[in-house]
Amino acid sequence: MQTVLLFDIDGTLVRTGGAGKLAIESALVEEFSVALTATEIPYSGRTDRAISRDLLVGNGVDPSSANIDRLIAGYLTRLPSALIRQPGHVLPGVCELLDVVQQIGHFRVGLLTGNVRQGAQHKLQHYGLWEHFHFGGFGDTHENRNDVARAALMETEATMGPVDPACVWVIGDTPHDVQCARAIGAKVVAVATGWHPVDELQATGADVVLADLSDHAALLAHWHAG
Repeated sequence: MQTVLLFDIDGTLVRTGGAGKLAIESALVEEFSVALTATEIPYSGRTDRAISRDLLVGNGVDPSSANIDRLIAGYLTRLPSALIRQPGHVLPGVCELLDVVQQIGHFRVGLLTGNVRQGAQHKLQHYGLWEHFHFGGFGDTHENRNDVARAALMETEATMGPVDPACVWVIGDTPHDVQCARAIGAKVVAVATGWHPVDELQATGADVVLADLSDHAALLAHWHAG
């Protein structure tokens, strides 16, 4: 049985310098002709649909499915230029780690992210990482990350056949990543490259907690051990 690695994007693989926030808030203001008043909407570890709903409610717009879809469409239109404008970067150890697991061949690598699929593609193509990922779960239809995790597992099985959840590792940077991994019976590597420090991530009960993804030998040891 191959080991499946499901990576989060923002705060785990890359930091976009706030490009996503800029793009979706600009879409809200310009598409719905509102002044941005609700600025404390939580983004970390959440799905694009959940964030969109909260932005609409917080700024006095009906959070209908049509309006959520309209906001996300506006966001996707603005995201490529926002990625160019905002100073972002690939996080430590990521490129080397993806190269190593590809060379070993024992691993299948996918995504488990709250980003809608097209948004994930925009971000990872911008940083030269998209080619590493061929399946996963995305935030196109679900607001809850646990549902995204279930969708990721289903897409994994559609790609490679039946999967033992004990052979699945979720790699993320938030307590939400830990929670959604547990929802599908997967193990978790939590990295403190997002907004949550090591001690907070350790309190979630993640199987492995690291400062970043640079220690490839330690990660491979955990993943080979199951």
